[in-house]
Amino acid sequence: MSFGFLHGLLTLLVMILFLGIVWWAFSSRQKQRFDEAANLPFADDNDQPDPKRSRKGDEE
Repeated sequence: MSFGFLHGLLTLLVMILFLGIVWWAFSSRQKQRFDEAANLPFADDNDQPDPKRSRKGDEE
């Protein structure tokens, strides 16, 4: 096997891997999961208590 053949084979494998990832990311089965993840920054956190702050800084 020559270096050119191995280089071409590696290029083909990386291209197939890339196309597989793109297919997975844009598949309709993943849409709901990705939509939920996209809206996480806008989720309401009222069910969690506020972090406790130190009163030491307020006194000064």
